[in-house]
Amino acid sequence: MKIDKVFVDTNIAMYAAGKDHEHKKPCVELLELIADGKLLAFTDAEVFQEILHRFIAFKSLETGFQIFDNFYDLIRTEKILAITAEDIMKARKLAKKYSQAKARDLLHLAVMVNHDLRFIVTVDAHFEEFKEVERLDPKKVVEKLCSTSSSLSKNSTSP
Repeated sequence: MKIDKVFVDTNIAMYAAGKDHEHKKPCVELLELIADGKLLAFTDAEVFQEILHRFIAFKSLETGFQIFDNFYDLIRTEKILAITAEDIMKARKLAKKYSQAKARDLLHLAVMVNHDLRFIVTVDAHFEEFKEVERLDPKKVVEKLCSTSSSLSKNSTSP
């Protein structure tokens, strides 16, 4: 499986910035791979709405702004996908197929389908129910990309 580009879910930025947790280290490492240009990453505007929503609800805006700004700087504007009318209508169609799914997840799925993004990096296992995309655990992505990098560097130093 070649992982050339991925959609990054909200929880990656949240766990990376959060307290110690089993997901923190792989999420930090994943974001470092993105920052180093080893993984092409996209997200959508809804991810930023989710970050703001969470920290407004917890009345912790400064923390939310820091996570928001860091993730924004990392992903860069051209890789933050807008929510379009086409995405909204696709989400509506997907809601018929996945009636138990959360609306925001259907919106992410619609954006991914409409932008030909096959992979989503997320800790949320419920994304596995969607047949249109493949959920990737951040830990497995980091392991795969790091093992590929180390084998490439070993090969380049071989006589």
